[in-house]
Amino acid sequence: MGNALEQSVGEIDHSRKKKTQWYKNWKLLSVIIGMIIVLIVSGISFYQANHFNANISINGIKVSGLTTDDALKKLQSTVLTNKVYIGEELLIDGNDTKMGITEEDRPGVKKLLKSQWTFFPSFKTRDYTLTPNKKDEYRSISLKSQLEQDLNARNETLQAPKDAQVKLQEGKITIINGSDGTQYDIPSLVKEYEKQSFTSEIHLNPILIQPFKEDSQLVKDQEKKLQELLQHTVDYKVQDKVYTLKGSEVIQNASVSTDMKVSIDPSMIKNKITEINNAQSTLGKNFNFTTHSGSVISVKGEGYGWALDVEKEAALVQAAFEKGEKSTSASNIHGNGWNNEGYGYETIANNGIGGTYAEVSIAEQRIWLYRDGNLVLTTNVVTGKHSTGEDTSPGVWYILFKRTPYTLKGSAVGKADYAVEVDYWAPFTNSGQGFHDASWRTNWNNNAYLTQGSGGCVNVSPSMMKAVYDNLSVYQPVVVY
Repeated sequence: MGNALEQSVGEIDHSRKKKTQWYKNWKLLSVIIGMIIVLIVSGISFYQANHFNANISINGIKVSGLTTDDALKKLQSTVLTNKVYIGEELLIDGNDTKMGITEEDRPGVKKLLKSQWTFFPSFKTRDYTLTPNKKDEYRSISLKSQLEQDLNARNETLQAPKDAQVKLQEGKITIINGSDGTQYDIPSLVKEYEKQSFTSEIHLNPILIQPFKEDSQLVKDQEKKLQELLQHTVDYKVQDKVYTLKGSEVIQNASVSTDMKVSIDPSMIKNKITEINNAQSTLGKNFNFTTHSGSVISVKGEGYGWALDVEKEAALVQAAFEKGEKSTSASNIHGNGWNNEGYGYETIANNGIGGTYAEVSIAEQRIWLYRDGNLVLTTNVVTGKHSTGEDTSPGVWYILFKRTPYTLKGSAVGKADYAVEVDYWAPFTNSGQGFHDASWRTNWNNNAYLTQGSGGCVNVSPSMMKAVYDNLSVYQPVVVY
């Protein structure tokens, strides 16, 4: 029995030793396995940190499994064909160039390597863009310029789109539908070109010029603009009169541009200005004139008088409507002056002659000078010689200028050319008639003008000429009848 017990104890002890040995072996194996895993993980991590994943491209060039150095070398050696496609169509077969990647771009490649890093290898497809530090002048200047030129040339053969239009036609607002075209939107395509990466081929989406359609906000705004134009009024002032011109009454045809600028057909405005001019201007018309005796006569405007320049005034009113202005005043006046200037526009009183003027009666051989409606001087004169048809010309004239002294040069019927010195000279016709002293004259009778008159001028006695000269003003009317 004792032996059996000892044997049993021995077996237990042997079993314990066996288990202890197994545990030690397992522990060692675990350590070894752990070290192997750490080495594998470290190796993978190191590799991943220094190599690009599979399916990675830079500017369309595969760099899968390459280090920074290898990727940089591959990019440096890459040749770009510089072919430009629009959709599936080859537009430009450009010159071959190097990609332009240099040593200066190494940090950029490293940055891409870091950005694509994953702990375990990844098979996700990615194409990164790397713009060279050194500017590629061929792509940025030459090829882009060629692209613009080719697109412009191509557009000349393609159909342009038509924007929807809003027009005022014969007084009614009409919307004309727009239509699509086939021309390229060059600015948009150039912008897309500038965003392209440095790939061998450049593919652009075919962007076409899009017209404004009839339901667009622009067309609605244009329609509103024309409606406002028809309701708009411009107060047009001519002298002391104001004419309220309404758009719907003087505008029949107009359009609005895409930048909301109104363009008006001025034909009806011209008609209205012509109507106003005919009613109010004095140029070439007869003036009702009250003589010194109180009688009312009609004297035709000759040198004196004014009229509106219809073309320029219509343009003035047209601009006021187009700009939305509320009022404008006449400023383009013409007449029979030496430079086509008109006189009398500022004068309203006394039927347009005003209160300061000179009155010359051929029948009475006398002049009357008025200032501000008051008679300041009257004297006998001798006018143009009637027997030879050299009469002083009837009409409403104006003092052109004044000179003292002056040399009169001219000719008279039956006489040689002359040059005569006078102390005072104030002409009132473009042909050379005016007031002057005549020291050589001996016949100052009331009928002297019939056979011994002047060559057309108004002769004033030397004793009165200074007073006459002093009471004449440049541009004042001279009424001869």
